[in-house]
Amino acid sequence: MHLAVDDLSFSYPGRPVLSGVSLRVAPGTRLGVVGENGSGKSTLLGVLAGTLPPGGGDVRRQGSLAVVEQELVPLPGQTVGDLVRDSLATVRAVGAELDAVTRDFDHEHGSLAELSDVLARAEHLAVWDADRRVEVALSRLGACRDPHRELLTLSVGERYRVRLACRLAERSDLLLLDEPTNHLDTSGIDFLTGEIVAWGGGIVMVTHDRQLLDDVATEILDLDPAMDGKPVLYGQPGYLAYRFAKNQALHRWRQRYRAERKRAEKLAERLDASYEGLSDEWRPAKGSQKHRRATHARIHVKAADRLVQKLEAEAVEVPVPPLELRFPDLLAMSPGWAPDLSLLEVRSTRVDAGQRERQSEPGGRPDGDDVPATAAAPAGARLDLPGTRIAIPPSGRLLITGPNGSGKSTLLAALAGTVRLDRGTRSVAEGVRVGIVAQEGPALPPGAEERTGFEEYAQEALDLLSAGTLDPDHLVPVAFLGLLTEEDLDRPLRELSAGQRRRFDLARALLAVPHVLLLDEPTNHLSIDLVDELTQALRVTPAAVVVATHDRRMREDFADWPTLEL
Repeated sequence: MHLAVDDLSFSYPGRPVLSGVSLRVAPGTRLGVVGENGSGKSTLLGVLAGTLPPGGGDVRRQGSLAVVEQELVPLPGQTVGDLVRDSLATVRAVGAELDAVTRDFDHEHGSLAELSDVLARAEHLAVWDADRRVEVALSRLGACRDPHRELLTLSVGERYRVRLACRLAERSDLLLLDEPTNHLDTSGIDFLTGEIVAWGGGIVMVTHDRQLLDDVATEILDLDPAMDGKPVLYGQPGYLAYRFAKNQALHRWRQRYRAERKRAEKLAERLDASYEGLSDEWRPAKGSQKHRRATHARIHVKAADRLVQKLEAEAVEVPVPPLELRFPDLLAMSPGWAPDLSLLEVRSTRVDAGQRERQSEPGGRPDGDDVPATAAAPAGARLDLPGTRIAIPPSGRLLITGPNGSGKSTLLAALAGTVRLDRGTRSVAEGVRVGIVAQEGPALPPGAEERTGFEEYAQEALDLLSAGTLDPDHLVPVAFLGLLTEEDLDRPLRELSAGQRRRFDLARALLAVPHVLLLDEPTNHLSIDLVDELTQALRVTPAAVVVATHDRRMREDFADWPTLEL
């Protein structure tokens, strides 16, 4: 057994996160961890890795450990080669030990047990194959292979792929992965899937990737509390089995909650009626039968009390079920628009390498001007589509796919108007509202991180109203959407998790009831429950939708959409 956890709990100051978590990870176990944003998935990995102390319960680990967090903060001057060398330190140490033992082995008096032990560890780690494994992993994951390249010069995704390749080459007994497919394209995910299935040790992976769970998970731990307030371990392999079982449980929970709410309302109505009767129906005229009045009052009070006791005894405290996405009624067109109108269009788009995107306007504020070309473009291009016209009609659909580096995010930014075009034009029809969810989220103005979600959302609405780009009759209250609880919306934005910030970004994009939604990797950092709900909403909304994604299940769900392969 590589990992055993019993009744684990953890709290941040004033905020409990994990409670009642128990699990076992043996060789060959591939445990998927899912849950709503803020449910403690990354925190659980921190506790399992030993970087966070458990608040209660017991965590026992055996064997070597490798962890791949979502973000790597490199040291100044640290290179790709440094990361590879540090990751393979144990493998090289065992290889050196094997060389020393075999070189100095006394064939007459030496310990065969010691030799066998070292040989077994060397075979387990495949020490003679370590360098090739790293090279193959770096190549297959699309990671930087230059050992002299400084990590600080790489993007977040590029650093992630380098570290993931190194950790896979380590062959640790226990591998902890946090959203391992977030920065991978299809070929990288295929390689990772094969590595996970062939892994000899145990794996715990936090993921929103439904296809990955279906392909590799032997068990799924859902950190969202069930009706009894505890996390649930689903022992059936695969996402589809988990989804069916959870849907059934949620259906029973919501039915029970509605029944208890009706019971509570009935109790309140009966109490009101009883005490109304006490003051009116059971009160004879004053001056007559004084003792009878008192007797009847006492009897009626007792009857009301017995009714209260009976109803309360039958009642069961049922917690509020999880939030459900309530996608707003978006508009396909505004009055007066021609039916053949192109809402948003780019032509012959070229964006040169080295250019950085401008900060997107709050809420994806539309910009009707063509984006000017630069006077001198750097060599190379992030995106080059000569002679290509991409036009988004009312209620249009477009799915953009392609490997990492092919320009999916750049094309979305060109459509959104957040990147300067080095060639080509962008046009947007007058009055069109565009909602944008960028891959990394928009940069917030100074001081915004200290504002609560409610405050920032209100400020955004005021900014859009002042700019004349928000119709006061079409505004979506943030609490209506079911994306964040009121408690989360009352917290400063800096306290929200990556997934909660992603939810807030989605809420911002919907604020102005957009005619066009531009979504760049919309499944990143979102819980799989929300991804399922969002997928269904995007299929039926009247608004036009453009999605760039590497998520295999989402591409399957949108397979009937027009597709642009970059």
